[in-house]
Amino acid sequence: MYYILYHLKLLLMKSISKIGLALSLLLSFTASYGQIKNTRTETVTIYGTCGMCEKTIEKAGNLKKVAIVDWNKDTKKATITYDSTKTNPSEILKRIALAGYDSESFLAPEDVYAKLPDCCRYERNPLAAKGGMKMAEESKMKTGDTDHSVQVMASQDTNQMKAVLDNYFGLKDALIQTDASKASEKSKGLVTAIKSVKMDQLPMDVHLVWMKVLKSLEEDATAISNSKDITQQRNRFLNLSKNMYELMKVSKYERPVYYQHCPMYNDGKGANWLSKENAIKNPYFGTQMLTCGKTVETIK
Repeated sequence: MYYILYHLKLLLMKSISKIGLALSLLLSFTASYGQIKNTRTETVTIYGTCGMCEKTIEKAGNLKKVAIVDWNKDTKKATITYDSTKTNPSEILKRIALAGYDSESFLAPEDVYAKLPDCCRYERNPLAAKGGMKMAEESKMKTGDTDHSVQVMASQDTNQMKAVLDNYFGLKDALIQTDASKASEKSKGLVTAIKSVKMDQLPMDVHLVWMKVLKSLEEDATAISNSKDITQQRNRFLNLSKNMYELMKVSKYERPVYYQHCPMYNDGKGANWLSKENAIKNPYFGTQMLTCGKTVETIK
């Protein structure tokens, strides 16, 4: 009798533990869901096989206070809840594709899929990404097709980043001239170019960097546009240039871009900037030390 009671107690304790865990997960999900504003919910197909896939897919898609992904390994369906003012399903599915998982819109890169654990190797459907960006690009490469819509999309990607970079270079030139009013004007153009970028039209690698640097780019560009103090503008330009460099590394530009370094600025800590010319023209000191610095990298 004691033996039976003992095992009944163990079973009861295990059941209570599982219920507690389930409630904890539910409350956690509910709390996260409640933090998302302007919510929209969509259901999409994402290919995977197991619980490990589920963790990876949801981790890649989730973004605090912005997006929650709930994927079912049996149905291959994912419920995406997101803040419609900050993101969209395309952005979320791009992140998931870069983690190795195909969806109806985006195919994972071959090298990323190849690195998935054996248990996560789902059967890839060549028609999975109907009309998706990656599928369109792969189709073009395989068939030599010059489909106009693919060309237009590629052109849009290039033009968006070119507008941002061109306005950055205009701001840099104004700082070289130590012209605070002109720097403010050029930075207003940069703010407009930044806000005009359509993230869902960017290639996946550019898209991920853009999401990382966007907030900081907007803050620095806006601060420069609102200031008429050349010192304050140059201090903001230092951080702006760091983020522009990250963006330039994954973006294509019409010509080589030079990453240049001034060792004297920022109390001797140094500062960098991007230039279309290899010749040094220092935006941090202007005519005071116009040629102070050197080119440390050429980005092609």
